[in-house]
Amino acid sequence: MLPHPLDRRTLCVFAALMTLSAAAGAQRPAAPSAIPATSRAFALVRPEYSGERARDVVAFMDRYWRLPGNRGYDASLDTVAAILGSAGYVEESRSRPTDRLTYRIESKPMARPTWEPDSASLTLVGDRVPLLRTATNRNMLTINSRSTPAGGVEGEVVALGDDSLFARTDVRGRIVFAEGNVSRLFAEAVQKRGALGVLAYSMPAYLRPEVHRTTIQFRSIPLDTTRAGWAIMLSTEARDRLRARLAAGPVRVRVAIATSSPVSPERTLIAEVRGSVRPDERFVFSAHVQEPGANDNASGVGAQAEMARVLAALVRGGRTDPQRTITFIWGNEIAATAAFLADTARTRGVRWGMSLDMVGEDTKLTGGTFLIEKMPDPSAVWTRGEDRHTAWGGSPLKEDEIVPHYFNDFVLRRCLDQAAATGWVVRTNPFEGGSDHTPFLRARKPGLLLWHFTDEFYHTDGDRLDKVSARTLANVGTAALVSALTLASADGPTTRAIVAEVEAAAMARLGTEATLSRASVRSGATAWPHEEHILRAWGSYYEGALAAASEIEVGGASPETTAAIQAAVRRVHDETERIARVPQGPNDR
Repeated sequence: MLPHPLDRRTLCVFAALMTLSAAAGAQRPAAPSAIPATSRAFALVRPEYSGERARDVVAFMDRYWRLPGNRGYDASLDTVAAILGSAGYVEESRSRPTDRLTYRIESKPMARPTWEPDSASLTLVGDRVPLLRTATNRNMLTINSRSTPAGGVEGEVVALGDDSLFARTDVRGRIVFAEGNVSRLFAEAVQKRGALGVLAYSMPAYLRPEVHRTTIQFRSIPLDTTRAGWAIMLSTEARDRLRARLAAGPVRVRVAIATSSPVSPERTLIAEVRGSVRPDERFVFSAHVQEPGANDNASGVGAQAEMARVLAALVRGGRTDPQRTITFIWGNEIAATAAFLADTARTRGVRWGMSLDMVGEDTKLTGGTFLIEKMPDPSAVWTRGEDRHTAWGGSPLKEDEIVPHYFNDFVLRRCLDQAAATGWVVRTNPFEGGSDHTPFLRARKPGLLLWHFTDEFYHTDGDRLDKVSARTLANVGTAALVSALTLASADGPTTRAIVAEVEAAAMARLGTEATLSRASVRSGATAWPHEEHILRAWGSYYEGALAAASEIEVGGASPETTAAIQAAVRRVHDETERIARVPQGPNDR
């Protein structure tokens, strides 16, 4: 991070560093932060934050298949609430006006019953050992599957190569085996044609099913309250064994399932450390509780619980005093965050939002990489150079969906600060959506996602505690909490240093994009007007990002800060004009 005021030599050095690290490739650890407030926050958080404590929460949650309203989901929330109580948070209904640390559990009726998987097994008739059972393949049973009669059901397996064979095959009273979308197969076979149930197989290539032959990715089927239908997902190993048996002749299987669908409320846990100066302005964290995985997303819950504990210890000990409120949300993915933001009066005060989702990975085991999914910037419209979408999937955004903001570069820098101390590998990816950062953006608030991908165990029953790293949890939790502490109490010098940092990132990005544009034109891939448009879009993005920094300083931007922002905007504008001119020769970048 650059000191303030900005000097040319430091800018050149920092720009060179950021050129190497600002895009989606591996981010190189940079020098420790030069922002005193950030350095102080790291010095406070690092000794306090325990990755092992965070991992203990993951270990507890890893026992359960979690959906809103079921036993595991509610037990997870209660465990975090107990951590908050021990840390000094007061249950809101019992709190006094002077209590700065509070928490509450909000409950609301759900439109449908929850789903509780108890046990399931699939056995080829004639075999003593089940082909699959939930004790070893916890994701074999699709969400909303109903119980079989006591003792299970037995039926003949009919294999269908594709949906067109339904019209020529009587599946009533039989068990359908097919590859593809299990929800569609269930609707056709069970709901429409009277099959007993479905055996399905579907594993994306990025999960490397040829290597992880016994893992199963969880799926769901439509809720059907009128018939006791079910669907079982097969591992690659189970699919191949079933295929081999079918090739030898008719196959019958026995299926035993025990599930329940109790009527329960959906609960959300919210904790807050009230700001001492601007309590109605907030930095909001969100981690979803549902889903059965350890990394997805017990890791986000555990990391955030430890962040809340550390923050309480620092505040109660008088070592930090957040001037804005810091809020933590644990609940149902997207829905809980959206519900929090539905209060328009409260939403007006939300300044920043951050989602922690799949943040604890042992990357040597999962193949995943830590990523900051950026707010929509031009890389989500023109994805090129070292920027890469993940295997999760992303499609180009429209240009009018770009959201100019400093938050991308600010959080990246905090993660690079942590990387400088620990050797952590930090990368970014263009906006893709799909987690708790999206409600912030829909509410026109800055929102980022911290996560890992590609994960070879994503949504599979291989996503267990052994894939979770206490060190990774500490890296993510520390960088995230320091980000909040810095912004929650930012004064003039801190804000101006952030402005300098964003300006340096802008110059580095403009240089990188100019190199890419000129190379594209030289190769004949594009014409200059197209490339000029991209360069000007990046310049406009960073001018807007710098202008947005006027909200950082608590109490509003001081004249000094306003002047620093305006000067930075001018320099970025001038640099954009310089690089956007028509190339005059082969050496003109």
